[in-house]
Amino acid sequence: MDNRPDENPAEQVKARLHDAFDSQIPNFASYNLVAGTGIAGSGGLKVIGYRRQPAELIIAPVNSSDLRASEDAININNTNVNQLAQLVDGGYEVATSTGRVFRFTIPVKPSIDFYIDDAVSVGAVIDQESDAQDFAEFMDHFMNTVEGTENFV
Repeated sequence: MDNRPDENPAEQVKARLHDAFDSQIPNFASYNLVAGTGIAGSGGLKVIGYRRQPAELIIAPVNSSDLRASEDAININNTNVNQLAQLVDGGYEVATSTGRVFRFTIPVKPSIDFYIDDAVSVGAVIDQESDAQDFAEFMDHFMNTVEGTENFV
């Protein structure tokens, strides 16, 4: 990979988002990652990791100016999920049993800007069309898994 952001800004953005996630999650290789944009009370950029087995989400908020973790990542699975919903606008709402609520969208081609230092800003559009589709399929799976679990409680 070319490490000069002016030569390959999209790859730099992806690498920084991966680093923000990987720095918090010890088993990071078992998750698929997408960039999400928070709306409402959970605004801001997020790296969202997901896996089907066991079905879970990891929401890792990211500081949009330097693409580093802005707070601890939140693990959401069938033991702490309170609500999963697809919103009318195509976004998602995920609530935990502790009262934490995340509302976010997964843009097909998010535009992300960050600062390398105080003087240099880099912007890129990353293509995550196939990842966004896979995430939508995962969320259908996750919602069905949680609903199936609740029927037995």
